[in-house]
Amino acid sequence: MELNNSVQTNKKSILLMVVVAALLVAVVFFAVQSFVKVQEVREAQKELARQKTNVKVVNFLSLFIQKVLKTDKEISFEDRLKLENAIRDINDPEILAKWEQFTGGTNEAEIQAGVKNLLEILVRKMY
Repeated sequence: MELNNSVQTNKKSILLMVVVAALLVAVVFFAVQSFVKVQEVREAQKELARQKTNVKVVNFLSLFIQKVLKTDKEISFEDRLKLENAIRDINDPEILAKWEQFTGGTNEAEIQAGVKNLLEILVRKMY
């Protein structure tokens, strides 16, 4: 009888170890899956941020072309404010530096160079 109890105890122990091992494998599997999903979500968030920035850049470019490049008259204070707010909304220090270089131009050559540099950085940031 004692031998029979011992065999049953060993069977229970083995069964318990198999169950624990299976649960451990399942936990590791789900932990890896969770890690992969977190990485995918982070990448998706980065892509969404890039797309939002691209939309802001395109909106600014459209406004800039309409209010600055396609006009023969002086830019109104209201339009300057719209442009300033649109460029700051992009929230990119490089773009803002080029904008300040453009707006700080004191002669025609500096202003034209500023426009070229600003347009170049805007296009580069969209990629």
